[in-house]
Amino acid sequence: MEREEVLFGVLGPVTAEHATANTADGRSGPIALKGPRHRAVLARLIVARRRVVPVARLVADLWADSPPPGAVGAVQTFVAALRRALEPDRPPRAPARLLVTEGPGYALRAEPDAVDAWRFETAVAEAAELAPARALPRLDEALELWRGPAYADFAQEEWVRGERARLAELRLRSVERRAGAQLALGLAAEAVPDLDAHLADHPWREDAWRLLALALYRTDRQGDALAVLRRARSTLVRQLGVDPGPGLRRLEADILAQDPALGTNAGQTGPTETAARLWTRAAAAYDRTVAAGARARLETTVGLLRDLAVTGGGGLTAAREHRMAAVAAAEEFGDPVLTGRVIGAFDVPAIWTRGDDPELARQIVAAAERTLAALPPPDGSDGSDGSDGSDGSDPSGGSRTHAADGTYDAVRCRLLATVAVETRGSHSSRGPQAAGQAEAIARRLDDPALLAFALNGAFMQSFTRAGLAPRRAEIGAELVALGARHGLVTFEVLGHLIGLQAHGALGDFRSADAHATAADRLAARHELPLVGVFTRWYGALRLAASGDLAGAGSAYESAAADLPDSGMPGLTHGLLPLALLSLHFAEGPRIPGRDAVDPAADWGPYRPWIIPLAALASGDRPTARTALRALPDPPRDLLYEACCALEATAALELGDRAVLTRVRERLLPASAELAGAGSGLLTLGPVSRYLAAIAAALQD
Repeated sequence: MEREEVLFGVLGPVTAEHATANTADGRSGPIALKGPRHRAVLARLIVARRRVVPVARLVADLWADSPPPGAVGAVQTFVAALRRALEPDRPPRAPARLLVTEGPGYALRAEPDAVDAWRFETAVAEAAELAPARALPRLDEALELWRGPAYADFAQEEWVRGERARLAELRLRSVERRAGAQLALGLAAEAVPDLDAHLADHPWREDAWRLLALALYRTDRQGDALAVLRRARSTLVRQLGVDPGPGLRRLEADILAQDPALGTNAGQTGPTETAARLWTRAAAAYDRTVAAGARARLETTVGLLRDLAVTGGGGLTAAREHRMAAVAAAEEFGDPVLTGRVIGAFDVPAIWTRGDDPELARQIVAAAERTLAALPPPDGSDGSDGSDGSDGSDPSGGSRTHAADGTYDAVRCRLLATVAVETRGSHSSRGPQAAGQAEAIARRLDDPALLAFALNGAFMQSFTRAGLAPRRAEIGAELVALGARHGLVTFEVLGHLIGLQAHGALGDFRSADAHATAADRLAARHELPLVGVFTRWYGALRLAASGDLAGAGSAYESAAADLPDSGMPGLTHGLLPLALLSLHFAEGPRIPGRDAVDPAADWGPYRPWIIPLAALASGDRPTARTALRALPDPPRDLLYEACCALEATAALELGDRAVLTRVRERLLPASAELAGAGSGLLTLGPVSRYLAAIAAALQD
């Protein structure tokens, strides 16, 4: 059972909720906080920001006029009820983790990100250090946390007045900073309505008046800008009895003089801001000129999705969510060439051999196969090349003739490469077949981008048996050269990551280190944050391979913190416990302790290979033997040899000759490799060590 996290909300009415559903009963959602005094105690402790609030102070704050005789006992009752609500699974008499007793009072030991007000402050502080293009989304996230006035249900309480005023002021400044970021990015029109609403509630904010007038001026509304400045003067004089400050007076003079600097972001521009303005304007022009139902929009959309997928975890997730919708829209046109382009344009380099969304992959493969069937059949004897219909006829009845310019071949190549990539880890022969056909077409067409995508498919299908690390090293080297020569950066990075994995499997860590360094350098230069997920895990593997098991364990824990935000569930599930388990195999195959193979841990897809070991660790040999005999052939992926090594370990302990014979045949081709190191993430040691143990056991 994972420890349950509680989130607290004070930017609006005071709330608490269970943030996870990992408890035994699947609990999640809002927490009932009972009466107003319970809420008041909780709110008072949050105001204290993890510091101890003496009981006497709580009594004085809860009963400002005159505390009743039993006030201290009442506070203790409120605290006890809150503890039961916040930690419902805490055993009797076990010390509280969250609402603790300390010295003369109580403290709420909430994590720094467990209170919305604290998260808000952190986001605002971070935004202040960022360029406008990055500050704007951070401020959006911060402001979205507000549900109403801070500590809304305690507006009249003296003990919270200062905190409410501080948070309110910080929010007002954040709204204005957000408008300033919009202006810096050329988004003046977008800033106007928010500033209008802001000033309706807070008419004394001089900086907001300045920003609104400037935004109006930059949207060619000079008269409105001057009217806003006159309204600001009238409001400030009437309500506060003061004249506008020098900033507003100077802006009015500059507008009247039509100072050219006001029409730009003078003093604030840079490559980031310029690019942001260009994007906004180009996107608006595209939206105006390209018809909503145009085919070009589909191809442009999938290009955006492809680029989005390499920007980070959120982008990768969003790209997956919209990918099939783009394919479905393309199929509605009845043009297999258009559909093939849309499907094949999503040539996002794939390095991990377990798909993130198996159902989506199945749908994409099905669409690719339908489209392949709709294309004119190739004449080549290998089923992968040749002309696409010498009479130039159009099998779809609605698309143009493409045989003469090789378009059919190019589309077919991309579709086949897509099938190869999306059938990763499968035992089907279709994946290797499609990969071979795609590579043959790409080499014949002499198209670098096609060949890079086809080689990605070849890599994904290079796991038909153990021991193929040398082949993958060749693919990686060709991708590096191809990418560097033709400016295919993402595929150049892919080649380095494949090289990292393949040379790691071969124990050539000097070469693997060089690939890791090159991948990180390219990722930093071209803003490819997902690369670091793999290189950080590789760093943990290097520590393990060098014998620093304690350091490796800490490194694995640290690297795992990035996984939930990576957008790669196919990589994430089960990886951390498997990596920590691998450290127990530093001296060879042996049954680990019970803690290392805890069945309650999240083993993800590796669970079948853990069950026999867990049973053996508990002394339950019959269950272990049954589970061992039921094991399937491991998925054909980067951890194939690792799963075989786990299977061999259980079989050695049980003396199961049939399983040992089977595993030996699987592992023999990889006798010169390190089990699991081909993943670039973890290793269970030399395969030769397992083969030697199996040979000795079979001789007995």
